[in-house]
Amino acid sequence: MPFAVIVLAGGRASRLGGSDKASIELDGRTLLEHALDALTDADEVVVVGDPVPTTRPVTFVRESPRYGGPVAALLTGRDALLRTPTTLGLLAVDMPRVSAWTFRRLRDAAVGHDGAFLTDGDGRRQLAGVVALDRLDGVRPDHEAQHGMALRVLLADLDLALVPSDGDEGRDVDSWADLRGLREAP
Repeated sequence: MPFAVIVLAGGRASRLGGSDKASIELDGRTLLEHALDALTDADEVVVVGDPVPTTRPVTFVRESPRYGGPVAALLTGRDALLRTPTTLGLLAVDMPRVSAWTFRRLRDAAVGHDGAFLTDGDGRRQLAGVVALDRLDGVRPDHEAQHGMALRVLLADLDLALVPSDGDEGRDVDSWADLRGLREAP
C-alpha cells in the first residue's frame, strides 16, 4: 500500500520568537531530521516549509499565500506529491518523539476507518496522523476556504481512530519551555 507523508514545517513559530522550527536542534539533530527518522516507511515525503539541508531526499514546497495554516499546508503538500499514495500521513515538524513505530500504529489503527490520529496525554488530537487519500480528497475545500481553516474542521466528517500517545510521542515544541522539557525528560 503506497504511503506518503506531508511534514508541516512552515508556521510562524510566534512563541519561539519566529525561529525556524525545522532547524531547531534537540539531542544534536534538527527537528526536521527527527521527523524524517519517523518516516522511514514512507515512499515519498513532502516538507511544507523553507528548504533546509536534510540527510534524506524530500520535496520542499510552500503554501500560497504563506502561513495559511495546517489545512493549506497539508493540501499544498498533497498537490506536490509525485505519486498517488493510498494513505497519506501528516506530521508537524515540532513532534520529535514521534517514531516509525508511531506511524505503524497509526496505519494499523486506521484499518476500517478513514484514518487515525495520535492524541496527547489529555486526549487532544495532535498533528500526527494518517488518512485515506480518497477520503481526504472527498472533503477538500476550494483554495480560498483552505487559508486559515482548522484541521479539525476539514476532517470533521471523517471516521478517525484516535491513538493514545506512548510516552513523550504526543509532545510538541511550541515554546522554548517545551523544548527544555523535552531535553530534560528521561
